Amino acid sequence: MNTLNTHSKLIGYILWIFGFMGAHRFYYGRPVSGTIYFFTLGLFFIGWIIDLFLIPSMDRSADLRFTPGAKDYNIAWVLLTFVGIFGVHRFYLGKWLTGLIYLLTGGLFLVGIIYDYWTLNAQVSEVNSRLQEMNGAVS
Repeated sequence: MNTLNTHSKLIGYILWIFGFMGAHRFYYGRPVSGTIYFFTLGLFFIGWIIDLFLIPSMDRSADLRFTPGAKDYNIAWVLLTFVGIFGVHRFYLGKWLTGLIYLLTGGLFLVGIIYDYWTLNAQVSEVNSRLQEMNGAVS
């Protein structure tokens, strides 16, 4: 059972400020509801206000669901949010080829950025699992 803190409540609440666009839901690994929030302005702002009280449970759920490790979820999300169009988050995860492609194509014409909002938690979790397996094999 994962007992480490992979996601931050502080970052969750900061993203909640923009939550009517679904930012905090994407961060906590809920891309479907994040997309719904994006297109409905946080379920017409009602869901957004309710989420103010749900963030602690979303944080606990994300902590249990995703694999902790060398790559920090918070850093990856900050990089995606602010410089994702340049592929910096992909370089951070060791995905040099796609990072270079994002750098040269504006985040693969922004479609790649949308894909990464849907899958970034799984990408970080996969990299952390792979690194743990490599470290376990070396030990």
